[in-house]
Amino acid sequence: MSNSPRRSFLKLVAGSLACPAIVRTAWAQAYPNRPVRLIVATAPGGTADLLARLACQWLSDRMGQSFVVENRTGASGNIAVETVIRAAPDGYTLHFSGPVNAINATLYEKINYVEEIAAVAGLAQAPHVIEVNPDSPIKSVPELIAYAKANPGKLSYGSAGIGTSNHVAVELFKMMAGVDMLHVPYRGTSPAIMDVFGGSIQLVFDILPSSMEYIRSGKLRALAVTGPTRMESLPDVPAALEFLPGYEASAWFGFGAPKHTPADIIEKLNSEINAAFADTKMKARLADLGSVPMPGTPGDFRKFVADETEKWAKVIRFAGIKAAQ
Repeated sequence: MSNSPRRSFLKLVAGSLACPAIVRTAWAQAYPNRPVRLIVATAPGGTADLLARLACQWLSDRMGQSFVVENRTGASGNIAVETVIRAAPDGYTLHFSGPVNAINATLYEKINYVEEIAAVAGLAQAPHVIEVNPDSPIKSVPELIAYAKANPGKLSYGSAGIGTSNHVAVELFKMMAGVDMLHVPYRGTSPAIMDVFGGSIQLVFDILPSSMEYIRSGKLRALAVTGPTRMESLPDVPAALEFLPGYEASAWFGFGAPKHTPADIIEKLNSEINAAFADTKMKARLADLGSVPMPGTPGDFRKFVADETEKWAKVIRFAGIKAAQ
């Protein structure tokens, strides 16, 4: 082969090797060119659904295509995960991730969320709030711990069901405080709150956004929030770790995608979601919903979910929690 044909051949080979990269880049630049669906594991109206719709509106405005919430309830959030796992890895089906996914990795052996779903971006964290009836004699976390130690098994707490975030949040509290309280599972937190109103149970660890109005109106007494700090929206309510060092049990929400979704698309979504945290109106809206932003890279979010999975695995095994049948 002469030098000239050989040079032409090498250019052709180099060009063919570069084509996939060019195609991937062009694909990412064109993304999205049709509506994107965000699969949410909860029913409309709850905290996750509200945050998902807020994020979808932001992304729709920023990216020029509709981002639409699709509620897929059932099987403790696993139906939503399976929907995304089976979807094409093209960025047009996303998952709205939350603490249930980290918890289910231990309760349901067949689903490893960290391995099956590609991390895209965190959106927000929201603490639970430890709350009692305003007529309760318990007025603080130290009083709660003291009463529970003096009366093992007599305090009852409600949750949204076995293996839910507010269930394991209490089990972590029990483990760290060395107390025993009776678990009363419900189908959702709302009926548990109604029974706190009525006195059938003594307390609930509800996610802050859904209890904010009850607290502000005086229908519930907030003993503490379960996040790493006090919340600006409830500055007079202490963080539980002020009395129980190291205790933290926040709910969290973010975006995932099918495994093998192109990295360029994930990075583009991550960039647009992180841009929301610099927007004054978005920050104010998140604060109104009792949550704080979760900025970071896809790698940051992946590590966060992996750490949460490990954390709740220890609690689930210690408490002997089994998945509801």
